[in-house]
Amino acid sequence: MDYVVGLYNTLTNLGMKVWLDGGWGVDALLGRQTRPHDDVDIVIEQKNVPKLRELLGKQGYTNVPRDDTSPWNFVLGDHAGHLVDVHAVVFDSDGNGLYGPLKNGIMYPVASFTGRGIIDRQEVRCISPEHVVKFHTQYAPDENDIKDVMAICDKFGIKYPVGYSLLKK
Repeated sequence: MDYVVGLYNTLTNLGMKVWLDGGWGVDALLGRQTRPHDDVDIVIEQKNVPKLRELLGKQGYTNVPRDDTSPWNFVLGDHAGHLVDVHAVVFDSDGNGLYGPLKNGIMYPVASFTGRGIIDRQEVRCISPEHVVKFHTQYAPDENDIKDVMAICDKFGIKYPVGYSLLKK
């Protein structure tokens, strides 16, 4: 937890807007850590990627090769095993975060950036609960995804996505 809050504070203190995504984003919305996490997913503006790489590079972070590595989605890791999964966006005139080439049509809608959560008694920006649920329906969920979506739906009164109610035990 200290690591996530420290990373968040370091980046925001350097003038970067950061939103937690993934498991830590879910835990921030829930206000508690629900499970161990392999990485911390962050959304930042593409223009801040060089500054992020420089900062983390000085701390020993290097690229972690993956099949889906791209200029807008990559992982940086250090020798202590910390992994930062970076989702870089370019904001359009409406405030939507374009994720990757425009022709792909993938974006974080402006409303997705309205989430606020708590990690270790500190407020953090994160992806909104509604969009956490929506984003989790765009791929085949694993067990953690299912638990995350159900917890978010239960806390925020969001209807379970199609098929999720059948999975509730």
